[in-house]
Amino acid sequence: MKKWGFLLVVCLGLTFVNVDSFFEPEVKIQNANKVESNKEDSSSSEYIQKELEEDQIYQGNLLLVNNEYQVHPESVKSDIINLSQGNEWTRGYGLLDSDIYLSEDVEREFSEMIAAAKKEGVRNFSITSGFRGFEEQSVLYQQMGSDYALPAGFSEHNLGLSLDVGSTQMKMADAPEGKWIEENAWKYGFILRYPKDKTDITGIQYEPWHIRYVGLPHSAIMKEKNFALEEYLDYLKEEKQISVRINGETYTITYYPISQTGMIKVPENNYFEISGNNMDGVFVTVYDDN
Repeated sequence: MKKWGFLLVVCLGLTFVNVDSFFEPEVKIQNANKVESNKEDSSSSEYIQKELEEDQIYQGNLLLVNNEYQVHPESVKSDIINLSQGNEWTRGYGLLDSDIYLSEDVEREFSEMIAAAKKEGVRNFSITSGFRGFEEQSVLYQQMGSDYALPAGFSEHNLGLSLDVGSTQMKMADAPEGKWIEENAWKYGFILRYPKDKTDITGIQYEPWHIRYVGLPHSAIMKEKNFALEEYLDYLKEEKQISVRINGETYTITYYPISQTGMIKVPENNYFEISGNNMDGVFVTVYDDN
């Protein structure tokens, strides 16, 4: 069994990212030494060692899936539900058909986002595609070809974290719904996965309808720094540790690469999330409630 690397948090370079306004994210990188010197005073959390299972690299909200890194069976969200079981008027969005599935947690975040859009007069949303099993993806690929679909296991739709969102009025590229998503989805943990200016990085043509859940604070940093997911994961690996402030709340994200040990540091009291990157390590995101 592969073992996981244990990197002492105090030995990692710490970059401070300050998102001053939730609605207008502003990322500022502060002197690493200055932040490190203030770290012990600003956090009262005690850290404990945690052992990771080998398959953690393939689980979480920050998994990279593209033509190089495929979905593993353990990567698929375990809370997949049929969205047609809910009431459309309660949901606030329509469905293309009765066989659309998605992670229950992701659907909850999406519904919150749609409710916010409705308050701003943007209300004609419809989900045209959500989670697809490997077999369904294989059939789609055979029917549509490589120009319009990806092979089974190489599509984000196989995770349960991504969905295609349309407008019931017009094409998403021209619709108010598409413009609202592009400007506001990050506030609710979603990203536009295949932006118009990142096709050389993602390898996928512009898709204004395809959104992906990564969660806060990751979506805020990606929005501010104009990162595609590939760029963001490379950024976290290079920085090794960053600290983020959003609306007065602090988050610390630490990267742990694979090595010969399986121990990492996590806070004993504060809430944290662990996500693999589907490549070579994991990210620990700590939510500091102080």
